[in-house]
Order: sequence, then structure tokens, then C-alpha cells
Amino acid sequence: MVGLEPEYDEEHHQLSTEYRHILRVAGTDLDGSKQVPYGLTGISGISVNYARAVVKVAGLSETARLGSLSDSELQRLEDIIRNPKKYGIPDWLMNRRKDRTTGEDFHLIGPDLALQKKEDITFMQNIRTWKGIRHSLGLKVRGQRTKTTGRTGRSVGVRRTREVTRTTQ
Repeated sequence: MVGLEPEYDEEHHQLSTEYRHILRVAGTDLDGSKQVPYGLTGISGISVNYARAVVKVAGLSETARLGSLSDSELQRLEDIIRNPKKYGIPDWLMNRRKDRTTGEDFHLIGPDLALQKKEDITFMQNIRTWKGIRHSLGLKVRGQRTKTTGRTGRSVGVRRTREVTRTTQ
């Protein structure tokens, strides 16, 4: 099947000399054999759409492999991921829109995202919102049914009664 192989220009693709199977971007180890947008989704907080926008802004090929990128290209990708507004990535792709304290739109990744999520849940619990109460009780938060699903701790089923045997004398 000719024509399905991605086209690489000689400047960006030196598979034999600089290919890395595992590389570190934004504090996360990524698989170098994946295409750039799909490899970037290994970072917590980055979706495929956000990764494609980052790759487009960086001027890289979406079909290029992550392991074949140079150090300068990886630095550029990491800078775009950390400062998306500086490079013109639209606000609707950010995962933290209109922050409660600052009112700014920004994008969180990795441990910063996990910490902010935990702080948001703690805030909801402290002000006793419905979602906060559901979180603190360990119940489902988004309106799902709970009659038959989400049971934990005990087995569900019909209990058989033990047959009583009489001893006759």
C-alpha cells in the first residue's frame, strides 16, 4: 500500500541517530513510538484536541513520531503547553476557565491539575453544596441513579433460608 507512510522532511527526521523510545516532557515519561498528538495525551490534563492545537502552533507534523523530535522542538512543545495564551491557543481549549480566585483562563497539567481538583472538591464540601455533600458521603455526584449501581461493601442477592432438620426419636 503505497502512499500511507507519513512523509518526513530530512531536517526533522533522523530515525537512525536521534530516535528515543522514552522521553520526558512536562515532568511525564512519554512513549516515543506514538505520533506527536497522541503521545502528548499521556500527560495528565492534555486531550487530543489540545495536543493537536499545540502541534499546529509549534509547526510540527501530526504524523511525526514523538521520539524523532529534537530537543529544541520538545522545549518548544513544553513551552506552548505551559503558556498556551502566549501562543494564541483559544480560551475554549483551556481546562481552567474563569478561575474562582483570579478570574483568568489557564491550562493546568500534571500534579497541578490533581491538586486544583482536590482543592475544588474540598471547597464544595466546606460550603456544603449538594455536590460537596455527595463527595463527602462517597455517593455519585452527577445525578446518576443509585438504586442498583454503585453499591459497595455488601453482596447483593437473595438469601436462602436454612432447612431445619428434625431429629425424631
